[in-house]
Amino acid sequence: MTFDQIKTFLWVARLGGFRKAADRLNLSQPAVSTRISNLEHELRAPLFERGSGELVLTKHGMLLLSYAEQMLFVEEEIKQRVANPSEAEGLFRVGAAETIAQAWLPDFLKAFSEQYPRVNVDLTVDISLNLRAELLERKLDLALLMGPVSEYSVENVTLPSFDLHWYRATANPQTDLGEIPVISYSSKTRPHRELMSELSRRIGPKVRVYASASLSASLKMIAAGIAVGPYPKALANNFLETGQIVEFDPGFRPKPLSFTASYLSEPRSFLIENSAQIARDVAVAWDNGQGQ
Repeated sequence: MTFDQIKTFLWVARLGGFRKAADRLNLSQPAVSTRISNLEHELRAPLFERGSGELVLTKHGMLLLSYAEQMLFVEEEIKQRVANPSEAEGLFRVGAAETIAQAWLPDFLKAFSEQYPRVNVDLTVDISLNLRAELLERKLDLALLMGPVSEYSVENVTLPSFDLHWYRATANPQTDLGEIPVISYSSKTRPHRELMSELSRRIGPKVRVYASASLSASLKMIAAGIAVGPYPKALANNFLETGQIVEFDPGFRPKPLSFTASYLSEPRSFLIENSAQIARDVAVAWDNGQGQ
């Protein structure tokens, strides 16, 4: 019996399948199957009931799972208290909302790389709805998203929020929200839903709203005079400094964008926990430097 076999068993049990475990461990599916088969042969007991759908643990598998979780916990304790972080290896899968990607994500990746120089990073930039789903499906280790994620299995580290400011093109003075379109975040996001509700209440059926998942494209549309919209000041700075857009007050401001560094609490990983704290430290430093 080897530790790799135990770890492989744990991930097959947690993810409910050989293919999912293979993806998580960066192994081939036959390699995962071989490890489980060898483990069952050595223990002389079946660990899974194989049938249609997800795998189900046998009573022997349930017993082994409790020991496997303890072993993984001890491994993490050793890594945290004995091992040198700079010697850690593996793949770290991080997902970030575009607001974060356009703001302090490069600083986070730099700080993470300095602490874990031998860990490879797989980066996903997407809307928070998709990042949440990928986190819960264990396709991401850390999600920097509009949170918190309200699931008992998820830990949420609060990050600094982003205030929203209204912008229009310098060359187009039109600010009547009943006449000029408003451009917002993706239609599948909380900011878009809240903005639509507020605009419908204030403006009524005349309001026109464009939705875009690309913040850079949205700000370019504002600079071109096609629409107006509320966005974080930090992301609009380049357009402000070049005189392409100006801030205006339509009489209300949407709620700030709230973000969290979210991760699954089990099985415990000090690397992931530390990465969430690195994200918070970097975000706070960035936020203080911006002076929003």
